[in-house]
Amino acid sequence: MSELVRMRWMWGLALVGVVALGAGRLTAEEVAETKEAAEEEGWISLFNGKDLTGWEANENPETFKVVDGELIVNGDRAHLFYTGDVCDHDFTNFEWKCEIMTKPKSNSGMYFHTKFQESGWPEKGYEVQVNCSHGDNKKSGGLYAVEDVLDKAPHKDNEWFTQHVIVKGNHVVIKVNGEVTCDYTEPEDVERPNGFKGRVLSSGTFAIQGHDPGSEVHFRKILVKPLDE
Repeated sequence: MSELVRMRWMWGLALVGVVALGAGRLTAEEVAETKEAAEEEGWISLFNGKDLTGWEANENPETFKVVDGELIVNGDRAHLFYTGDVCDHDFTNFEWKCEIMTKPKSNSGMYFHTKFQESGWPEKGYEVQVNCSHGDNKKSGGLYAVEDVLDKAPHKDNEWFTQHVIVKGNHVVIKVNGEVTCDYTEPEDVERPNGFKGRVLSSGTFAIQGHDPGSEVHFRKILVKPLDE
């Protein structure tokens, strides 16, 4: 067994565990089918559903906790960065998706091409917004402050939805529940305003945002599929 196949097999097992937590006990046949499907599709789980192994929080780590297979984000501003072994937490071209549930008036985000920083809003990389009914008019499914979805979210609070980010070259596509909400091509020699200078495509890790104490957002089934360069 090659190292790549072995790694995908191990992460496939982790994915089975997450699915079991989210959907109840699986039969042996369902476990085998789920693992096989994960291997064939090339998805790798970044979250084991039990703890924050492979992730590192910055200024307020108590904002993040794991309960019943879900990552619950609720507390003072903080960001949870992926620091695990998959691709040595350095991704260029990829598909990244997870299931999310927002509580009313909550705000969060999925950062990519970023890097760990001790405090503050991440300066490097893009943020994919997570917001249904928070006062910010930038809603889920958009690239924050670059290619926004404005005023009306493509999902509802208190319901699970899937947000799917696809990055290849200078092209970014975001889907919510399978529907394209953002299709953005970054121009050559792009210039950003002050405060957003690092919001350009490059490479880096992922991060999940804790926005404020009034925000509660749940995440599960956090998966990545690395793509060819």
